[in-house]
Amino acid sequence: MKITQHNTGFSLVELMVALVISLFLTLGVFAMFSMSATNVTTTGQYNQLQENGRLALAIMAPDIEQVAFFGDITGSDFVVDTNTRITGSVSVDCVGGGLNNATLPNNQPAHFRRIWGYEASDSGPSVSCVNDAIKGTDVIQLKRLVGPAGATSGFRVATTSSEIVFFGKEADPALINERVWEYQHHVYFIQELNDVPVLSRKALSETGMNNEEQLVEGIENMRILYGYDDDGDDTADRFLSADNVTDMMWDNQLFQRIVAVKIFLLVRTIDQDRSYTNDITYQLGDKTLGPFDDHFRRKVLSTTVMLENPVLIRN
Repeated sequence: MKITQHNTGFSLVELMVALVISLFLTLGVFAMFSMSATNVTTTGQYNQLQENGRLALAIMAPDIEQVAFFGDITGSDFVVDTNTRITGSVSVDCVGGGLNNATLPNNQPAHFRRIWGYEASDSGPSVSCVNDAIKGTDVIQLKRLVGPAGATSGFRVATTSSEIVFFGKEADPALINERVWEYQHHVYFIQELNDVPVLSRKALSETGMNNEEQLVEGIENMRILYGYDDDGDDTADRFLSADNVTDMMWDNQLFQRIVAVKIFLLVRTIDQDRSYTNDITYQLGDKTLGPFDDHFRRKVLSTTVMLENPVLIRN
């Protein structure tokens, strides 16, 4: 008996149904892939914001905390030719506002400023060594000694309980019972490099303020508020922006001591995300920024630093 076999395939209708099902499955896979890629980008950028902000605060906070530390003579004013001598020199200075606010103390009748700041603008106060700070961002200047004692490099300073000598790379003054420290003069500011905002720092070397360090990318704005104590109880009674801090407060005269600093940083991603539009308003202390209406994610990080060595000068 002869058996006849009939080979059958998909009908046109069956083929079309299969193609439609395959199309939906493919679209689903692509949608899941796109969603996954977006989540990876978002998560990565928020991690970047957090890490860059934390790194910037970790660099600045300890520096600010120890401002005005000058070894054994901490807490005293520096009077040139009385308790202060300058035998070293700086080839590149960094002079700020006030009569006595250069890298080294001078003999003008004004207290040597250990901390000072301002908001960068087209006019107004500034430090002489910074000319490219982004407008509308704060700049802060700090002066202190760096421990432990026994420094053999950097710009050096010798101290006793009653005398201080800034000698840099010159010969050690060999004071009785002296301790030798490295002197640190830092200026923190934000500049733009290759369209990326960067937290940068001017730093003192053996010869002057000729070191510029790029510290953390993506720091777009910085706001500094200064907490001052006007009754001698070591507690900040008010926090003020730099333009509201008086000369008496900067010079720490009478009871007008700066005892704390609040740092606010606006951190921005390095790269744009075209699928995201930033329409958020950000609060940096007393200043409001945004909305930017661009494609960069941002985040505000802040901290309060209590100064370990606030100066009290009663005259």
